[in-house]
Amino acid sequence: MRIGLLGTGPWAERTHAPALHRHDGLDFAGVWGRRPEAAAELARRHGVRAYDDVDALFADVDAVAVALPPAVQASYAIRAARAGRHLLLDKPLAVTVEQGRAVTEAVRAAGVASVVFFTTRFQPATERWIEEQAAHDDWFTARAQWLGAVFTGDSPYAASPWRREKGALWDVGPHALSVLLPVLGDVRRVTAATRGPGDTVHAVLDHTGGASSVLTLSLTAPPAAAGVEVELRGGAGVTRLPENADTAVSALRRAGDALLTAARTGRPHPCDAAFGLRVTEILAAAETLLPGGTEGDTGSPAETP
Repeated sequence: MRIGLLGTGPWAERTHAPALHRHDGLDFAGVWGRRPEAAAELARRHGVRAYDDVDALFADVDAVAVALPPAVQASYAIRAARAGRHLLLDKPLAVTVEQGRAVTEAVRAAGVASVVFFTTRFQPATERWIEEQAAHDDWFTARAQWLGAVFTGDSPYAASPWRREKGALWDVGPHALSVLLPVLGDVRRVTAATRGPGDTVHAVLDHTGGASSVLTLSLTAPPAAAGVEVELRGGAGVTRLPENADTAVSALRRAGDALLTAARTGRPHPCDAAFGLRVTEILAAAETLLPGGTEGDTGSPAETP
């Protein structure tokens, strides 16, 4: 499968391009970016063609990997799907429900395969853990803390405009949901959401399986306090998400495997665009409850579609 890359930022440079270059089943064909000089440099490093015209790239490939800000990703994903190209997308799928639905509809109408890269879902140790916990149906409660130091440490993503605008809810919130949803079931409603220090968000979710979960999400944690913890409690006891030494590049290569399988078999992957849309809907519901005026106002429970 010939695949092109859309995007030239740090995530494209550090993760997408190396993963595509090293993938045995994908033929990395070229790079397009909104900054032609950056596209030329990234393409040169990986021995592929730099495209000035994104439609010319679409014409030369079978699939595209998208490493663009989510609002931009949505518009180009729709164009690529309408051109009949399979999609390896990033999280979040979009930052509005309307954008997410438009992507999902374009994928469905074109009959192309789609995979959204939720990193934890493509790392072997955490993937196995999620599958094992999903086999139990008596979970009582869960706690997920996804604490990053993007804005307080030395991160190459600190200058990202969309992260500064949308914060932890939209950046690391998708990761937490990608772990909880397959285990606890879909979210019936977001019962509460409020802000903490910096861009920190706390949210309480009511799941269809009967359990509730509490999320703490941040990109402004002190570096010494950063880290990821997910704990489940129920009839099966207490269990925690294992640490994973797998790199993002290795995980993205596995996502490439998933795209190849979905394209070959026609069977949707669990992390397809429809799942990405569901995550977007839940995040949007949580966002409506965040205080925007009166201090301490938590709003009312937000039903999810």
